[in-house]
Amino acid sequence: MTIPIVPAAPSGSAPRDVQHYMRPGLLQLSSLPPLSLYVHLPWCLRKCPYCDFNSHEARDGIPEQRYLDALVADLEAALPLIWGRQVQTIFIGGGTPSLFSPESIDRLLSDIRARLRLEADCEITLEANPGTFEKERFRAYRGAGVTRLSVGVQSFNDQHLEALGRVHDRAQALAAVEEAAAAFDTFNLDIMYALPGQTPAEQEEDMRTALGFAPPHISIYHLTIEPNTYFAKYPPRLPEDDTAYAMLDRITEITAAAGLERYEVSAYARAKHQCRHNLNYWQFGDYLGIGAGAHSKLSFAHRVVRQVRLREPQLYMAGALAGRAIAQDEDVRRAELPFEFMLNALRLRDGFALKDFSERTGLAVTAIAKGLQEGEARGLITRDMEHVCPTERGFDFLSDLQALFLPD
Repeated sequence: MTIPIVPAAPSGSAPRDVQHYMRPGLLQLSSLPPLSLYVHLPWCLRKCPYCDFNSHEARDGIPEQRYLDALVADLEAALPLIWGRQVQTIFIGGGTPSLFSPESIDRLLSDIRARLRLEADCEITLEANPGTFEKERFRAYRGAGVTRLSVGVQSFNDQHLEALGRVHDRAQALAAVEEAAAAFDTFNLDIMYALPGQTPAEQEEDMRTALGFAPPHISIYHLTIEPNTYFAKYPPRLPEDDTAYAMLDRITEITAAAGLERYEVSAYARAKHQCRHNLNYWQFGDYLGIGAGAHSKLSFAHRVVRQVRLREPQLYMAGALAGRAIAQDEDVRRAELPFEFMLNALRLRDGFALKDFSERTGLAVTAIAKGLQEGEARGLITRDMEHVCPTERGFDFLSDLQALFLPD
């Protein structure tokens, strides 16, 4: 069922009393999954033509302190929903979070620690872009408590960076990655492929340049044309699908040769350097999202709830400071839970344990029996009495595999 949103002022929906979420429902969860925190910092220097994230150009500067005040107010309003639960990971995304000063990130993390119980080895990731890179800045983020940096390189080719609308060039990318490698024990590089005009040789050169820094983790993304972006209105000429598939096959080959395992559809990592925050997403864990447009997925004894914060930064700040940051708040319908779970879990190379499906959704395994049977018949999964794993074919046709679990 869907929870109707209580009519509210334009600044957003008033927070519900925690008892609203604790009332009897159609599910019965035996335990709550791990919990992560996502913090959205929505500003960037320039909106990239392919980007459909909630990002806004910082034309008149960034109101860092007011935004941090809003984040704290948002977090405090949400505390009753996660009271007593330990936070496993924190991810600060955007936008371009590295536009915020190290002092602001230090304040943010201090405010979070004062209000939440963090795991002793809590993974804390910050997204950064080479275009906002300054010498010693990355080290200052490390000093503020960030444990993992994710650098949005996308490409080391000046021509392709220009086509993507990135604000950095090859030299800045090289300098930023070198500094990230010096400042952090674990870091990620975002690399895109199938770019406008890109050849397989150019893509391989990008990968070899990236691997030359011995990154513990690389995220690989196919450039896709998303609705409501500049590229959707003015589509660039992209490599043919067969060429893109060949690029991905080659990426997988050379990352494996460099000691990185493809543990998720878009992620490659050395042993013990998998992104724990993203793993929690894929394993259908819980996450509280604060910040403009941030999404949350929270579990209770009898329901799984999704929330969305107000999207526009000024409205969000006003709403959060008034205790009304939430724009949407609804139960995930029982019929949609199998697809929601599979949309995430089947991205993982190792698949999932059947008991985790029941624990995270409150449903019996019979709810996915038909999809599992068809997936096995098509050669998209392998399974036994305890575990389900996508095959190589299942990885290649992941959307087809996930679609088997859509509600009738």
